[in-house]
Amino acid sequence: MRSCAGTWVLPNYSKVSCFNGNNISLSFPSRFGSDTQKYTVLKSFPIASAASVSGSGAQYSGSDQLLDVQTKQKKRIAGVDQDELVEDPKLLADPDSCFCEFSGVEIHHKVYDAQLQAHEAESVSSETKSVVTSMILLHGFGASVFSWNRVMKPLAEAIGSKVLAFDRPAFGLTSRRDSVRHLSSGNGESKPVNPYSLAFSVLATLYFIDFLAAEKAILVGHSAGSLVAVESYFEAPERVAAIILVAPAIFAPIITQKVVEGHQSGTNNHTEEDGSNSNNMGNPFIQFSNILSKFARFISQAIMRIVKGMTVMLSSLYKRFLSAVLRSTLAIMLVRMLINKFGIAAVRNAWYDSKQVTEDVINGYTKPLRTKGWDKALVEYTAAMLTDTASESKPPLAKRLRDIKCPVLIVTGDTDRIVPSWNAERLSRAIPGSYLEVIKHCGHLPHEEKVDEFVSVVKKFLQKAFDDSPQQRPQVVV
Repeated sequence: MRSCAGTWVLPNYSKVSCFNGNNISLSFPSRFGSDTQKYTVLKSFPIASAASVSGSGAQYSGSDQLLDVQTKQKKRIAGVDQDELVEDPKLLADPDSCFCEFSGVEIHHKVYDAQLQAHEAESVSSETKSVVTSMILLHGFGASVFSWNRVMKPLAEAIGSKVLAFDRPAFGLTSRRDSVRHLSSGNGESKPVNPYSLAFSVLATLYFIDFLAAEKAILVGHSAGSLVAVESYFEAPERVAAIILVAPAIFAPIITQKVVEGHQSGTNNHTEEDGSNSNNMGNPFIQFSNILSKFARFISQAIMRIVKGMTVMLSSLYKRFLSAVLRSTLAIMLVRMLINKFGIAAVRNAWYDSKQVTEDVINGYTKPLRTKGWDKALVEYTAAMLTDTASESKPPLAKRLRDIKCPVLIVTGDTDRIVPSWNAERLSRAIPGSYLEVIKHCGHLPHEEKVDEFVSVVKKFLQKAFDDSPQQRPQVVV
């Protein structure tokens, strides 16, 4: 094969001509006449070793290179090459990123301090600084600190204090660790705590309140982060000044009127029973029937206790089996497949107008997929969520919601496709005295899609909630 001014002449009067610097055109005589047959291949394939022409056709022998390209595409998950993962998440950090260790886990977080800004220092009085309240932002499933980037500064300026957002384990750039760690409790004892569990996220939230040197903090939870905010309140209600739930992924109970008639009915039954007993004291058949009835109740209660014990045992065995399945190689493969197929689509679906989802947004959400162990961490998180035993000793959350005493704001988008707005409306009825704000033409991410409206809603809520408590209220800058 010889070269001539950008054209390679091959045997059997065939030619390979280069055009536009990108493609290569093969042409050679047809077996049926003088017309030529033309084929175009990528210029990146080496012609000298990969292409051969013989008489009536061309055969490309570079299948290995093509197979390598296909294999590399298969190794990309949500557009991220899984052969180029980093061991240390800190290598992917932003200039304003911070890391701190909590119970053996390096937690990635960001802090915006309004008081450090010159213009804020001039506008906030010294008296206000002493009673100012900080704010902690808790992201949802599959999100990270990135989700709060647009509102951290305006929220900090609104309260005139510090706003902190951190990545919960399994998400963002927080380190991936073993499933069980020993965490020191308040009384000096240590107990095993799964870093991927809800309990760990609650303890980490309370840790960051101390980290900010704040007496109390306003907790802002988005989607699944709302559950962390609520459970943090129940863990230490004296440390929480207010709760803001954004598109809360908390299943709201159906509020029903308390049945008062049951007590009255019981009273009437008791009276009737007394009357019947007085009338039938001398009837041996009635007395014998009552004895049999009491004996039957005793036997049924004993059977129910046995069944309950068997249920607990079977539940424990089921959870062990489920935990083993969730931590299997098959589960990891399933997680990778789901993230690859639905990850980016879920981000777009979370917005009211998916056309506003830019490449920067996609890159922000997929950055954690560039760290080693992200898939195993998601599996561990799922296993911890489905096999959580710590919550079994507590009453159901639906029954505890009415016990929340601090100010609560619930924000939802009217076109939320992930957590419908009707759930937020029902949740507002389950939490006494809570405020509900519905943002129009907004999806699952009000703090990303409608920044100005979201911040305005938060300001209005804080002014109302703390208007009667000047000693605790934050300085809301309008």
